[in-house]
Amino acid sequence: MTYCIAVSLKDGLVLTSDSRTNAGIDNVSIYGKMHAFETAPDRKIVVLSAGNLATTQAVIDQVKRDRKDHVETNLDSVRYLSEAAEYIGKISVEKQRRYLDAGGQNSFNPTATFILAGQIRNDTHAAYLIYPEGNFITTSTQTPYLQIGENKYGKPVLDRFLRIDTPLQEAGRCCLISMDSTMRSNASVGAPVELLIYHTDSFILDEYYCFQEDNEYLIKLRRMWHEKLKEVFIGLPHFSTQEARPLPNS
Repeated sequence: MTYCIAVSLKDGLVLTSDSRTNAGIDNVSIYGKMHAFETAPDRKIVVLSAGNLATTQAVIDQVKRDRKDHVETNLDSVRYLSEAAEYIGKISVEKQRRYLDAGGQNSFNPTATFILAGQIRNDTHAAYLIYPEGNFITTSTQTPYLQIGENKYGKPVLDRFLRIDTPLQEAGRCCLISMDSTMRSNASVGAPVELLIYHTDSFILDEYYCFQEDNEYLIKLRRMWHEKLKEVFIGLPHFSTQEARPLPNS
């Protein structure tokens, strides 16, 4: 399982991903889900991946080869990020179809989901969620984030704290709390946790973090979040016993 987040705010982008691909009593695999592509100087493009690992690796490899071989449509030739999202969606559908056509195990699921984020010069920064079917959506002013993978546990904190004008560093902490909430409730999501902050119009990816499970900051953040939540919970108003009444007969 996987959990990845992309936040598109007024000042730029915040991208977060875990690195666990399999989990069991004695079987844990690690594979990074954040892929920063070498591109022309006028653009910066990052892809987060979730789903079947064979499919995601095949898609990422194809994208790299297309650029290297100067294929007509590649990450250097597209004019808009939406074109890049459509391009990756088509490759993903092609790879999934190839694996399905190969037959084999009936339970094999080759589907994959991606988030593409970045900026191409003369266009604003953005993030797109690319579904297994190849279609895609983007963020909005009301909902400035996208999630793929195991998203339910980490969603509430994003809904409560993220706004379009949230500062990037604050959004980064929010994403780490969202990731920690997910890791606490689902063992199939785990460290290392990657965090990338992109400042709009900078065209550089120089604020990147990789937090291992024993990272001092990550441990402190987790402990403080737990303690403050417990403190607030204890201080919540109690419902009055005076308002209690017998259960009505059925």
